[in-house]
Amino acid sequence: MFIIDVTLKNTPVALSVQRKSADDAKALYRQILDAMQAGSPKILELTCEQQVGKTVGILVGEISAVQMSEKSSTAAASGRPPGFFALAE
Repeated sequence: MFIIDVTLKNTPVALSVQRKSADDAKALYRQILDAMQAGSPKILELTCEQQVGKTVGILVGEISAVQMSEKSSTAAASGRPPGFFALAE
């Protein structure tokens, strides 16, 4: 399972949707990046493959970042902390 997190300007919580395959996740990631660059469409509607019925509409001009990651059973086991930033020890 792959997670695509979208961070909005002035919003501390990321919006996320999930895709079952790496190809689908990469395609959605690319779609969001392309929308950010072009500013079109104005609103991007995303659905989640994990939670049936979960749909989110995002104003493209408010997107500040997008991240794609692979969901693992334990975040600590992968050695990668969740989120965009990691604190140095």
